[in-house]
Amino acid sequence: MKILIIGCGNMGGAMLAGWLRGGFAPDIFTVVDPIVPHVPAGVKLLREVPPSGAIFDVILLGVKPQQLGDAADAVAALAGPETELLSILAGVDLATLHRRFPEAGGIVRVMPNLAAALGKSPIGLFGDRKSGRDALIEELMAPLGHAEWLAGESLMDAVTALSGSGPAFVYRVIDALAAGGAELGLPREQADRLALAMVEGAAMLAAQARVSPGELARRVASPGGTTQRGLDVLDADQALGKLMETTLRAARDRGAEMAAEARNSG
Repeated sequence: MKILIIGCGNMGGAMLAGWLRGGFAPDIFTVVDPIVPHVPAGVKLLREVPPSGAIFDVILLGVKPQQLGDAADAVAALAGPETELLSILAGVDLATLHRRFPEAGGIVRVMPNLAAALGKSPIGLFGDRKSGRDALIEELMAPLGHAEWLAGESLMDAVTALSGSGPAFVYRVIDALAAGGAELGLPREQADRLALAMVEGAAMLAAQARVSPGELARRVASPGGTTQRGLDVLDADQALGKLMETTLRAARDRGAEMAAEARNSG
């Protein structure tokens, strides 16, 4: 297998790291990036897209969505009938990708997050599902985390909001927890460490539990106890739930706006 990565920024780099961590050989990867200073040992780094005679089994589009127009012409010449094109471009829909890469053998939109580097990313998939190609896509996703095919492309914006943007929201929650601890008298650096360790442990327990996170919260809270008193604040008027819904809706809607912008750009 030969894999070409177009753009190796934060997300492309995380996926490459996850593949290498998962046992993929470095020499199957070629990275095209004009500014990244270096790539892992054994990976080929180019500053420009290789000539049209080059053959790749998989091409990963990892440029910024607004850079698609600049990259598409050169990359399209490499995306032939035997090539699977994977796109991690938020907001760029399948119709736009098919228009830009009309000869590609298959196109799949992929929405991971930076935890792909650790093999812990949730991954949303939507695109061409052909006999034998599902297996290839799932083989590629396995070292990166937990992948799921989506029932409709409109759900990609929701996955982008939840799984793609979600880590930033979690980081803000961790920061807010630490800030709250500092307001109660803990030294801020100590509050940061305790908040981070608490969230790490809680996430690991939730991942292994056979019940929902909501049920876990109920089990942690004793009636009339300290945890329940805090939950009463979060649950009042569904404050936390409404805040999260509004947050995710804003991120999702921006994804829809970006899709429209990509379509209108030609």
